Amino acid sequence: MPGGRLTQQERQQIALGLADGLAYAEIARRLDRPTSTVTREVMRNGGPTAYRADLAHRATEHRAHRRRKTAPRGTEAPAQAHGRDADAVREYEELFTTVLMASGIPKMTARVLTCLTLTDSGSLTAAELVQRLQVSPASVSKAIAFLESQGLVRRERDERRRERYVVDDDVWYQSMMASARATAQLVDIARQGVGVLGTGTPAAARLENIARFVDFVSESIARAAEQAREILHTSPGPAPAPGGTAAPHADQG
Repeated sequence: MPGGRLTQQERQQIALGLADGLAYAEIARRLDRPTSTVTREVMRNGGPTAYRADLAHRATEHRAHRRRKTAPRGTEAPAQAHGRDADAVREYEELFTTVLMASGIPKMTARVLTCLTLTDSGSLTAAELVQRLQVSPASVSKAIAFLESQGLVRRERDERRRERYVVDDDVWYQSMMASARATAQLVDIARQGVGVLGTGTPAAARLENIARFVDFVSESIARAAEQAREILHTSPGPAPAPGGTAAPHADQG
């Protein structure tokens, strides 16, 4: 399997694969590259509908030049816990951040959420986030405020009375429920519009269709979140496979 950075020819093959509607896994197979490499490449260069091979290649060259120019000489990636590969972790952090951004989360907020999610403790102080991300305290504060509003982060005090920001398994449940509540508000507003615009009019019919659709989705989200929480909080992890290792999940790539 080839390593190193993608070549311009490989980027052109990615663009052709996207145009043909191929999945990332299939494009990666044809390039003999990991699926994560193709996913990261596409998501950080416009996404599947806006990816352009020439622009992606120039952007990558620019990023590499900027890193060489700004990185202090002799610096090395910090040591990783549990024997992790520092370069692999850094690449995965970038991929995770890029996917969060594609879902609509602002870049700095996505970086903060990634940092918290991939930390073994699942919690960091503002000072630790500033140090890890090399950003200003104001940037961290703004990102945390957004994450709290979405139910993705909670605050707690540690034994030294420092405020810590925490992301854990239940946070995603809380976020889903917050999303369901927000869509439920849209249902109420849409149905108010039906009365204002007049039942039976085209505009009112459109609003009623919006309300019915969003109402169904909102209830489905809440129901699925409740079911998933109950199952995941009461069921044991994957059963060990022969040899003592956990049984792998089916490949969804």
